[in-house]
Amino acid sequence: MKEITLHINGMDYQLQVEERWTLLHVLREVLHLTGTKYGCGTADCGACKVLVDGKAENSCVLLARNLEGKEILTIEGVSRGEQLHPVQQAFVDAGAIQCGFCTPGMVMTTLALLGQNPDPSRAEIAAALEGNLCRCTGYEKIVEAVELAASLLREEAAR
Repeated sequence: MKEITLHINGMDYQLQVEERWTLLHVLREVLHLTGTKYGCGTADCGACKVLVDGKAENSCVLLARNLEGKEILTIEGVSRGEQLHPVQQAFVDAGAIQCGFCTPGMVMTTLALLGQNPDPSRAEIAAALEGNLCRCTGYEKIVEAVELAASLLREEAAR
């Protein structure tokens, strides 16, 4: 076991972790932050996406012991109190949430994309979402949700 401090959703957590524990394991099994989903365990589906220093990462393949000093954001840290973040609201409004299993990962990927590019083209959105699998929506509503989120965030920035 190794003692580490992880900075997650604006809070510091001092933890005893085993060398092989992934960030996903720590989030779900130790901290009980279950919004981040376990899908494949091989970084292929995107259900476990979180932001690490603003970049979308698959938490199923990140060793927790290597993340000290990093800013980690999970889906639980995205909303603004009781109010959904504009990206979350856009997914709801666009109907891009059918079963909801992939939604946290999609939202995290969208946050990373829009943090880098506030006005992405459809091709750029599709490229950003390549690492996120959805079995329900056919992706069209997800792309529409990202476009709507981009518009909402630009409007918010203009105020």
